[in-house]
Amino acid sequence: MRLSSRLTCPDRSGLPRLVLAFFGFALLSSTVVRAADSQPEAHRIVSVGGTVTEILYDLGAGDRIVAVDSTSFYPPEAAKKPNVGYMRRLSAEGILAQTPDLILTEAGSGPPDALAVLAQSGIRLINIAEPPAAETVGARIRAIGAAIGKTSEADALAGKADDDLAKLKADLAHLPPERKRVMFVLSIANGRIMAAGKETAADAMIRLAGATNALADSTGYKPLSDEAVIAAAPDVILTMDQGAAPVKAEDVFALPALAASPAAKQKAFVSMDSLYLLGFGPRTADAARELASRLYPEAAIR
Repeated sequence: MRLSSRLTCPDRSGLPRLVLAFFGFALLSSTVVRAADSQPEAHRIVSVGGTVTEILYDLGAGDRIVAVDSTSFYPPEAAKKPNVGYMRRLSAEGILAQTPDLILTEAGSGPPDALAVLAQSGIRLINIAEPPAAETVGARIRAIGAAIGKTSEADALAGKADDDLAKLKADLAHLPPERKRVMFVLSIANGRIMAAGKETAADAMIRLAGATNALADSTGYKPLSDEAVIAAAPDVILTMDQGAAPVKAEDVFALPALAASPAAKQKAFVSMDSLYLLGFGPRTADAARELASRLYPEAAIR
């Protein structure tokens, strides 16, 4: 298996930080990590990206982490580490001040000029470039294991994640044929909804949980016109419970464009932890199962 690490795309500062961490897929340059390669053992790791940090802890390498970014808040002890800032607005100087022997970054990290400085520093810089999706969970775990010299532990963790996803698929095979139409709302500004279309982590999670993205005809995260909201006719509103201004049910359902939607009539609103929902790490199957159980309470999913 060959996995490439690359520099990332320009920032979009108008979107909440935690979601931007999960959908910056356009990457610029690369180094190569082979899962079978023998890598130098890293003792001082700067971990950039909530999912990267979570996997490092699951591999038993939490004590090697000397600093994290602001999207790294799971497990809770990760948030106690020195912080190098938001992953899309990194400072090379701040990271180098931690004297790391390995810098691990997630897809979407940047800006490119900061990563270029880090790449020229002589310190190992590895970007786990696979986009967040159920199909990439195992590969991301194995790439991180290879980078820190824990290939056997990573194989075990990735195997468990793959098994959990296979069981999830079997358990959700018996959902009702009429699948729920879910609208993922990223934010509301000036009465306009910013929502997720296809090619987003939110879309991938909605589909994994056995539902349909109400905005599957659009791509990326975009502000919606009232006409687009009305046409989407969602059965359920899905959002995150983190951020400077978390979306609230009363605010969503007060919007005239949603007033006649099935979601508004049923007050169907689901809010979940952002990293758990959109990180696509080792807890992916658990997050999808929880979402499915809240979308289809009558199905008694366990």
